[in-house]
Amino acid sequence: MYTIMLIINWSELSIMTENSKKLILRIALYAGEILLRNGAETYRVEETIEKICKSKNLKYVNTFVTPTGIFISDDRLDGINFIKRIKNRTIDLSKISQVNTFSRKFVENDISFEDALSELQQINKEEKYPKWLVVTFSGIASAFFALLFGGNFYDFIATFFTSVIVTLSFQKMELLSETPFLGNTAGGALIALLAIISKNIGIVNSIDMIIIGAIMPLVPGVALTNGLRDFISGDLISGVTRVAEAILVAISIAVGVGSILELWKHTLGGSF
Repeated sequence: MYTIMLIINWSELSIMTENSKKLILRIALYAGEILLRNGAETYRVEETIEKICKSKNLKYVNTFVTPTGIFISDDRLDGINFIKRIKNRTIDLSKISQVNTFSRKFVENDISFEDALSELQQINKEEKYPKWLVVTFSGIASAFFALLFGGNFYDFIATFFTSVIVTLSFQKMELLSETPFLGNTAGGALIALLAIISKNIGIVNSIDMIIIGAIMPLVPGVALTNGLRDFISGDLISGVTRVAEAILVAISIAVGVGSILELWKHTLGGSF
């Protein structure tokens, strides 16, 4: 009787231990998902997952991360693999910083699994910066870029309002389509159109400064930097993917701007 009871208890303990290991893997996967969705580098995602797992004595964890997916497995857990498909990505350095802080706290302190999941959910649900703040500072940044490239005060004002309108429109287009290239093409076209309108009503003398300044918030600088960083870290697949994505986004912006300029000059007979 006692032998049977002992076997049952040890069996339950084994099951609980395996469930705990699965929960740790889920926590690591969730942290990696938040990082990858918000623009973190591939090596950062992999390091965070491995540190979280190894801090809880999961020493045989293998992880493979690409810009569109996360794969985790444990050699000691037979048949246990976790895969997470990442479809949408954005840039939110605040969430990346918060997850980094969480991972250090999880590794260094004894945090319950429930508290860890709750904290990650809170980070994931946190809203981005207020829209008015993003729009305002996008306009200011674009306006100063126009000055940096040789614009005058009127170029500064025109670029500010152009960037504000484009940023608001881009935010609306992001809600309508999950494809970033469509939004960037439309954004580039709108910039060129507003620049032409500003010149024709006499606000500015040249459209160059407005276009150069206003497209800066759309330029995929972070994606390109992360791609090069992945190359340096040896993540060749992620590096190629991120650089290719950045190039396609840049091309889509150029297509939008070029289409409107071509339409205005050669079809409608306008001048610059």
